[in-house]
Amino acid sequence: MDLQKFYDGQEFSLYEFLGAHVTPSGVVFRTYAPSAREVSVIGAFNGWRGTPMHRILNGQFFEAEIAEAKPGQMYKFQITSGAGTHDHADPYAFSSQLRPETASIIWDMDAYRFRDGAYMKRRRNSRAGMTGTGASDANSFPGSGDVTVRPGQPLFFDRPLNIYELHLGSWKRKDDPEELARKLDEAKEKGEGIDVSSGWYRYEEIADLLVPYLKENHFNAVELMPLNEYPADESWGYQATGFFSATSRYGTPDGLKKLVDRLHQADISVILDIVTVHFATNDYALARYDGTQLYEYPNDAVNVSEWGSCNFNHSRGDIASFLNSASAFWLDKYHFDGLRFDAVGNLIYWMGDERRGVNTNTVEFLKKMNSGLKRLYPDTMLIAEDSSAYPGVTKPVPEGGLGFDYKWDMGWMNDTLNFFRTDPPYRRQEYHKLTFSMAYFYNERYLLPLSHDEVVHGKETIIQKMAGDYDRKFPQARALYLYMFLHPGKKLNFMGNEFAQFREWDEKRQQDFMLLKYPVHDAFHRYFRDLSALYLKYPALWQEDYVENGFHWLSADDTEHVVYAFERRTMGQTILCVFNLSDQRQEFLYREEQGAARAAAGSTLGLQLLIDSDDERYGGRTRVTEKIRPLVEPIELPPFTGRAYLEVEV
Repeated sequence: MDLQKFYDGQEFSLYEFLGAHVTPSGVVFRTYAPSAREVSVIGAFNGWRGTPMHRILNGQFFEAEIAEAKPGQMYKFQITSGAGTHDHADPYAFSSQLRPETASIIWDMDAYRFRDGAYMKRRRNSRAGMTGTGASDANSFPGSGDVTVRPGQPLFFDRPLNIYELHLGSWKRKDDPEELARKLDEAKEKGEGIDVSSGWYRYEEIADLLVPYLKENHFNAVELMPLNEYPADESWGYQATGFFSATSRYGTPDGLKKLVDRLHQADISVILDIVTVHFATNDYALARYDGTQLYEYPNDAVNVSEWGSCNFNHSRGDIASFLNSASAFWLDKYHFDGLRFDAVGNLIYWMGDERRGVNTNTVEFLKKMNSGLKRLYPDTMLIAEDSSAYPGVTKPVPEGGLGFDYKWDMGWMNDTLNFFRTDPPYRRQEYHKLTFSMAYFYNERYLLPLSHDEVVHGKETIIQKMAGDYDRKFPQARALYLYMFLHPGKKLNFMGNEFAQFREWDEKRQQDFMLLKYPVHDAFHRYFRDLSALYLKYPALWQEDYVENGFHWLSADDTEHVVYAFERRTMGQTILCVFNLSDQRQEFLYREEQGAARAAAGSTLGLQLLIDSDDERYGGRTRVTEKIRPLVEPIELPPFTGRAYLEVEV
């Protein structure tokens, strides 16, 4: 380990040195505790009586090699300081006990052998700049070898990215959904809780269910909510205790590796949510690790986050190196294709409050971290969940930006959902909520999210947010998703969105897949599946996402009729997108000057219908028979509908 890099916040591989490492002669334990007087290892291998560790390097690190220690055994560090003697889990542990137990577990991180070599080679080659024509195999981030690459632009920006966001413990469960629901309701009435761990699938088990589901529904990426170790199920992993430890809720580190491996072999990219803002306050973990506020801010004004957790002190180089390494670790040891960083706005601004000003130390940390990660893993994605208007989040660091690849478009999400919440008679006043996103879209590389945050804590699910009664919600939700998939930007949907789940997400229960027994939900699911396939198939819907020529408004001011129209374009392909989001039948017609120009330039062109959100196959009322229509003929649109047409020669 390079001490200079460590203290400068430039180290990215601390997990190779610190923690518990299996050797031919036993296990070597190392920890960083600069204010400790003494440190011992206690564990199953020494009867929890303690083996003293000796100081190494500059005296702020401690080491012990124990011949009797073996993989799978539990251990802790017993740290004596001016604050007394306390037992702590290893900050660099690779595995941990299931809550409420708190010990770390020795694990050999090099034992598993991945079988995703072909996938990883394609991923590396995509960054090197493969070129081609067409888009016949556009179903994955690394695998679309036929897609044309823009000079100087990483290839995956020109790729379709259709992400399924997943909470591993509540997508599907082993126990009976109705019986579990009854038990949860009874426990809630009594003010009690129940342990739901018996219903969790193990990592490798869920692969058998997840891989075919993603393929059938045309998702080419999955985003897993945090899988670092954490004490409270209700935090969903966003308040961590083990930043290098795959949660034992679903099995072992090797099980998680097998899940990623299986997804890669199916040509599905895997993104992991991680948190570099804060950590859980539990006293057995990072809090006052060496008797002092080593990882947290020493200033009480900024020590505690809005979630009641401890804020990391990013101004310290040693803590920055810890977080750098905790990010690189998942890309290195688990082959994840990308990381989604939670609450980036809380890193940019003090306590996430713009009125407090920019936290320059943390902004500098982000720049160094992203630069280092892209240097080490240039073919991976770095995604910012950031609701602020801070400029340059996805601009390269040498150009003054923060260096992320994508940023969640929270403005698009809020405006879109607020528009669809609005009763139809009042949508004229809200019309431009659906046009505003394109006024700022090219400032960043945006990803459009309808995530877990939008379907919990009384916010209602996406289908429930639609204005009107039950029968009106489904056509509006179909129109919303058509708008989402035709709008520039990569896509992300939380589990359950694809079949219009009405119940808010609960991390203790699986998704309501029984809804698929009902024709209206089954038809909606078929629509979502066809829409996802359409998105992956046509390059005009993703190849020019971040190029202004890829989008052109045709109707962006028709407030009277609440009609919208635009084109998505790429080389040799144009798709017309039209919407009527009023409660009355409307029509779209090229304006006179547009129509004349189109007729003159496209006398041999027509429109081939790609998808109609009102198709009776999807639960709508239109029997679709139309194939190819004249380019400038009026398009009649029923209420709450949208269509996509491919421009073709006739």
